[in-house]
Amino acid sequence: MIVGIILGGRLGYALFYNLNYYFENPIEIFMVWNGGMSFHGGLIGVIIASLIYSKKHKINNFIFLDLVALTAPIGIFFGRLANFINSELYGIPTEVPWAVTFVQIDNLARHPSQLYEAILEGIILFLILLYFRKKNYLENPGLISGLFLIFYSIFRFIVEFFRVPDEQLGYLFFKLSMGQIISLVFILFGIILFYFKNENKQIN
Repeated sequence: MIVGIILGGRLGYALFYNLNYYFENPIEIFMVWNGGMSFHGGLIGVIIASLIYSKKHKINNFIFLDLVALTAPIGIFFGRLANFINSELYGIPTEVPWAVTFVQIDNLARHPSQLYEAILEGIILFLILLYFRKKNYLENPGLISGLFLIFYSIFRFIVEFFRVPDEQLGYLFFKLSMGQIISLVFILFGIILFYFKNENKQIN
């Protein structure tokens, strides 16, 4: 799982967010200390790692993915707090009373988008998944994973409106960021996964 997160996160960033640069400088893909990780890429890495492990040991891979989904919001919460402390992934300029000035960046008052994500993708997402866990959704592996994909992606899509897009990409189709476009794809996958797993639950 750890290897999947690191490799997936790094390769995802290179492919989704800075393909031209890393295509010209492929050796820098391995320079993870220079920063640049993609959550969606890390998630794909976890899925691939889970598929490999479960196939080798003949276990339902969704058992692992559901457990990861349940605990992931905790890591996301602290990760976004770290982004806030390090003045990373900051928000767009604003005049709201709770605006924050990231002095390492500039003197503009900005949305603390990292804290928005910590609350939505960390605390609230954790409570949502915990609620469905108590509804015995773990009895049918895959339902929790589907819910994670749906709610995380919805929260990420919303927060991206308050977050500065990646400088090298800016806004793309329909003035959406790359994070929002990828989130829409993951919402679709989450809905499909939840639908089919829920159908199996009803049949069983």
